[in-house]
Amino acid sequence: MISENKTAVTLGSFDGLHRGHMSVIACAFELQRERGLSPLVLLFDSHPMLTIMGKAPSMILQTELRDKLLADLGAKTCIVPFAEIKDMTCREFFEKILIGRLNAGGVCCGWNYRFGKGNEGGKHILEKLCAEYGMELRVSPPIDLDGSPISSTRIRRAIENGDIPLANAMLGREFRYKLTVVNGDHRGRLMGAPTINQHFETGFVRPKKGVYASATVIENKLYPSVTNIGLRPSFENEDFRSETCILGFDGNLYGQKIEVRLLQYLRGEIRFESMDDLGKQIHIDAAKAKEIFLNRGENINV
Repeated sequence: MISENKTAVTLGSFDGLHRGHMSVIACAFELQRERGLSPLVLLFDSHPMLTIMGKAPSMILQTELRDKLLADLGAKTCIVPFAEIKDMTCREFFEKILIGRLNAGGVCCGWNYRFGKGNEGGKHILEKLCAEYGMELRVSPPIDLDGSPISSTRIRRAIENGDIPLANAMLGREFRYKLTVVNGDHRGRLMGAPTINQHFETGFVRPKKGVYASATVIENKLYPSVTNIGLRPSFENEDFRSETCILGFDGNLYGQKIEVRLLQYLRGEIRFESMDDLGKQIHIDAAKAKEIFLNRGENINV
């Protein structure tokens, strides 16, 4: 049995905490049960591509929500500036970071993990280094869905195309965002459908414009909701935003950070000729959204 102060370090980008990432983290918990190692997720302060290429892929999971998901799992984290390690050789990274800083007794990674300056090393080099230092390496195989490995790139594409059920299946949970509620124009309230308005962060993935069935978290309770994402073509000079009508809730949420989860794309944006026509469509959308919400099955944890 290895001393409990040793860690089982998980390696990867973890930019979406999708099912593939979670399988790597699960390996660390296996090492905890089998060898007494403490699971530790190594995170970077920014996406590696931002340092390497000057531009990062769009974000599919906010840092706040990522940290909560990891905390709920019981995994500790360590954040390392990517700029600090980007020019290290594989051995330097292994010895200075994994052993010297993180006290690794075991290492976990995905099947396609790369590391070292210029991505020079993969799982085979990591395997040799672990063998040299008497450490165990656990490599998680690809997690396939519809014949292809799950990846953050596939998830981004699904979200951008409005295929939310596919994105959620790859994530292993509902795609979500938590944003501050800002003042709107109160037109929804005038139509009997009060809404919350939220602006997406710069660099966050942009879901396909349109109307979605959604679920909204308020004080640890889930409410069925309808979310319009886009420019609201029935009104002039609008900016890209998320506007959510929360069914069964009527309260003041201005200034609060509220979590919205997308369930299914309902329709594209439509320009309505009158407020009455828009109001009727909102109620039709609400009925569909509520039905989808109630048929979510067992995936109803807040």
